[in-house]
Amino acid sequence: MKSASWNRFADKALKGTVLSREESSLVLGSSPSETASLVAAAYRVRHKYFGNRIKLNYLVNAKSGNCREDCHYCSQSRSSKASINKYPWITSQEMIAMAERAIALHAGRFCIAASGRKPNAAELTHILGCVKAVRKKYPRLEICCSLGLLEPDQAEALKHAGVHAVNHNLNTSERFHKQICATHTYADRAATVRRLHAAGLSVCCGALLGMGETEEDIIDLAYALREMKVESLPVNFLMPVDGTPLAGRDGLSPTRCLNILCLYRFLNPEASLRIAGGREIHLRSLQAMALYVANSIFIGDYLTAKGQPVEADLAMIRDLGFEIEGDSKS
Repeated sequence: MKSASWNRFADKALKGTVLSREESSLVLGSSPSETASLVAAAYRVRHKYFGNRIKLNYLVNAKSGNCREDCHYCSQSRSSKASINKYPWITSQEMIAMAERAIALHAGRFCIAASGRKPNAAELTHILGCVKAVRKKYPRLEICCSLGLLEPDQAEALKHAGVHAVNHNLNTSERFHKQICATHTYADRAATVRRLHAAGLSVCCGALLGMGETEEDIIDLAYALREMKVESLPVNFLMPVDGTPLAGRDGLSPTRCLNILCLYRFLNPEASLRIAGGREIHLRSLQAMALYVANSIFIGDYLTAKGQPVEADLAMIRDLGFEIEGDSKS
């Protein structure tokens, strides 16, 4: 397709008009020779809502491993034999130290994640205490929690404690979900997202791609996230960890990842689109190009995997001429 055609898709996104499934398929199937013009069209949408700003997010693994869920992609699940560091909840003092690290790295959002299906009463009390301690010391730092499936009262308690957003990814389409997890359903995840909205929390909900899903699954998920009106949309690319059922799986190329990001930008123009886990592995030398589509990244390490050096990320942002949004240090 010619660049004028991709710009037509951008025009639709800017007007709030949804792309058809046929148009979505064209974006996903775009050839590498069209990557530059496709990204340029998606950048028009990104710039409309986010200018040249990049939001940095810092992730802390507050409770690692020993999860009873069987998510095939996860190194912390019961289906995993991966060699990872396992530990119970970190203390409030450790959480504050991690928040200080986030601020030192210019992060505007502090993301607290924990393994497990859902927090019990004692765990929720602990995390609420940690949130309040961080909020007291660093009131400008946004706090996001990722704690699994949540009940309405738990979501409301997080909101009351000062949590700004809660992450709970759909990960994949409803059709494909049963092939990557049997201990909870797609409907369970969707119900949690609805409860977050009802509690007045900012909803962070996104994708995990590269697990063997079809083009139809990728498009279905993009439409589902649009319907859910998510504020933050993280796109993870599978990090195939040895010892997990999806170890060795690799069906993504850098340009394929860019096509996916462009589609998710066109279909979710106002969402804060975050390149999350796996960007270093799959986007490789095209990470900087991806930031013309996405406006947010994690900085530092992921849950049980290393990210690229922070200095490399900050240099990439400087080289692009972008500015950091919501820097709690400034």
